[in-house]
Amino acid sequence: MPSEPPVLHGRARARLLFVLISGLFLSLITVSIINVALPSIKTALDASPSQMQWALSGYSLAIGVVLVAAGRAGDILGRGRLFAAGVLIFTIASTAAALAVNALMLDVARAVMGFGAGIYTPQTGGLIQQHYRGKERAKAFGIFGATVGVAVAIGPTVGGVFLELLPASIGWRATLGFNVPVAATVFLLALKWIPREPIDAASRGRLWRRLDPVGAVLLSVAIVGIMLPFVTAATMPWTWWLLPVGFALVGLWWMWEHRLYARGGEPMVDPRLLRIRTFTLGTATITVFFAGSTSMSVILADFVQRGMGETALVSGMLALPTAAAQVISAPLAGRLVWRWGRRIVIVGIFLNVVGLAAIAAAAVFVSRGASVWWFAIGAAIVGFGIGWVTSPNQALSLRDVPVESGGTASGIMQTGQRIATAIGTAACTGLFYSLAGQSYITAMVAGCALLAAFISVALAISYWDARHPSVQTSARQKQAVREALESTRK
Repeated sequence: MPSEPPVLHGRARARLLFVLISGLFLSLITVSIINVALPSIKTALDASPSQMQWALSGYSLAIGVVLVAAGRAGDILGRGRLFAAGVLIFTIASTAAALAVNALMLDVARAVMGFGAGIYTPQTGGLIQQHYRGKERAKAFGIFGATVGVAVAIGPTVGGVFLELLPASIGWRATLGFNVPVAATVFLLALKWIPREPIDAASRGRLWRRLDPVGAVLLSVAIVGIMLPFVTAATMPWTWWLLPVGFALVGLWWMWEHRLYARGGEPMVDPRLLRIRTFTLGTATITVFFAGSTSMSVILADFVQRGMGETALVSGMLALPTAAAQVISAPLAGRLVWRWGRRIVIVGIFLNVVGLAAIAAAAVFVSRGASVWWFAIGAAIVGFGIGWVTSPNQALSLRDVPVESGGTASGIMQTGQRIATAIGTAACTGLFYSLAGQSYITAMVAGCALLAAFISVALAISYWDARHPSVQTSARQKQAVREALESTRK
């Protein structure tokens, strides 16, 4: 890509954001909508526990494997080109998943869906970084944050509606295939509205080296080794042996990146990118936060359905307060972030701790005969807090990242979030299910306490960042890093 990518304005930029947010919504709702359909899928396809685990986890694992490499490829080949290609793969695989005739076909299709989503989602952050500046960028990331919250939260609700209103043989297929016409539309609009920059002849000649295939393979295998034990431990306990291998490969990958940079090559992740303090601390904050904020819907749904005997639709409806609160808080945070800075993230994280405490208290009340709708109070507090964390942190973390590295930086952040989600979900559900056989109340309270502990670590990181302005990256340091990164790509 050229050192100064073209920037859209006005209606063209608004159309671009619409396409990006639509694609992001599809990739995220696909994560949660399948949860309520798992029993129906198991019955319809006569799937084994292991096959069901892969139907659930294969999608997230495939996304995590390709995020950083796809972000880097978008920075080089053009983000619009990679976005369209990823959406097309996602659309075709979604069709195959909805038409699956056996569990193997479903598992493979879900993994390919994840591969497609992993290609196009890092382009979203990179394109926002490219076409928006200052307060306008913060507002765009506010919409980004609201979309994240709504997509994840309403997935179970949408799935519950399909299962409630449609015949059993069609309902679960609708949860997998409803996004096919939407994704196809997003693909066509992406071709029309997202500019695809030409690759200059000089870049084309050394394209393979610029993509750093060795680094891409090392990091991808490392991510598999780290994530796989957490997403498949229940059915494949032997995969825990892969965890130290994965961390060792991360070290090997980082050594390779440094060596390639020292030799004058172009590493997939330029080591100088991590010298940008706002980016590294922001990435650390959101990574740990995701470990404690993405599992609540899982254990709450199980508590409400199996513990309290409510329907999947009621369970899904309890996610709506979280989504509604994020729709309000995320755009508001986008307007306030440049005035409040890191403090708005701190307040948002603290609200999540308060919301988890409220959910734990509601579990006690509900077990004594109170309405399950008491959970809505804590869910709304959590949702409002998430809106004040995700979008402001995204804007603050990418503020000093050069535009030319926007896709790579976005891929790094999203990879951290995927790994943290896998770890947090495994830890929380493992604790919950180990205690649920004795007492659902104890299991729910313990699960909330564990998630609050994760979130408290994110709170400490963000608080430390805000309390040490004297070591913030200076304007001269920011400019030096930016110029160094840009010179590498010329």
